[in-house]
Amino acid sequence: MTSVPVPVSVRAHAKINLDLRVLGMRPDGFHELRTVFQALSLHDLLECIPSPGPFSIECDTAGVPQGRSNLIWKAAQALWRALRREGDVRDMTVRLQKRIPLQAGLGGGSADAAAALLGLARAWGVRLQPSQFTDIAAGLGADVPFFLSGGTALGLGRGDEVYPLADLSRHWIVLLIPGFGVSTAEAYGWYDGERDLGRGQAIREPQYVPGPWPSRAAQMINDLEAPIARHYPEIEQMKLALRRAGALAAAMSGSGSTVFGLFQKRGDASTAVERLSGSGWRVVLTESLGRGDYARRSCPRVLSRRSVVV
Repeated sequence: MTSVPVPVSVRAHAKINLDLRVLGMRPDGFHELRTVFQALSLHDLLECIPSPGPFSIECDTAGVPQGRSNLIWKAAQALWRALRREGDVRDMTVRLQKRIPLQAGLGGGSADAAAALLGLARAWGVRLQPSQFTDIAAGLGADVPFFLSGGTALGLGRGDEVYPLADLSRHWIVLLIPGFGVSTAEAYGWYDGERDLGRGQAIREPQYVPGPWPSRAAQMINDLEAPIARHYPEIEQMKLALRRAGALAAAMSGSGSTVFGLFQKRGDASTAVERLSGSGWRVVLTESLGRGDYARRSCPRVLSRRSVVV
């Protein structure tokens, strides 16, 4: 017997990459990666509201697609099919409060997709094994599986093979977000173009990243950073500004354009935010999340029907 759908809210948390190495090209045309993901407290909020009619997405943020190209829509359709339901997904509206910037290297779209899978499963009252969620997530995007578990994790393959690492100790993260975005396609296109021209990777010194990892897996080196910085020199300016503001280390996240700085004390991070507030860049203060905190904060919650405005 099919259960009656219930309204659900779920958080979609952002990430940074504490390290990102491009190891080469795969036979399937994707890049072979080794990366270290780190979940953040910064998050979007999704509300899955049962409503008769075709599936829909509601969002007031400019630039967010509300049709089938949105990963939330793709996640909903993939879950619908996995449940062996016929036709297109229906009778549900997802309301998205967008706080994670677009094209910023913070994984906002992928986080929304993972949150949609968890939230819709709870709204529909269905139970799936973790491996089933992972299989669906991997089909949506390379880093979507990471957002099912969060914390600090090693990503291999396309980034979709996720292995938990010892969590980074609590750190405060200052994000600098410029007025331009970088798409994943642009980032890897520029990287491939430099490789084809024979331009070698710049030698970068490992930076401070505390942790018990024997392999020193996270050294704040991002292979995509140099080619992107050649197109946008502002990347290096943001890194320098964060270091001058007291960051223990600074790097670009993912395919950009966000640059982040690590701080061990909230007071130091807050002082940096004040110093950088007039820089012309958007400045966001957030913190790292271990797997335990991530699981608690990203767990779908059933909403009171009285609190839902249709």
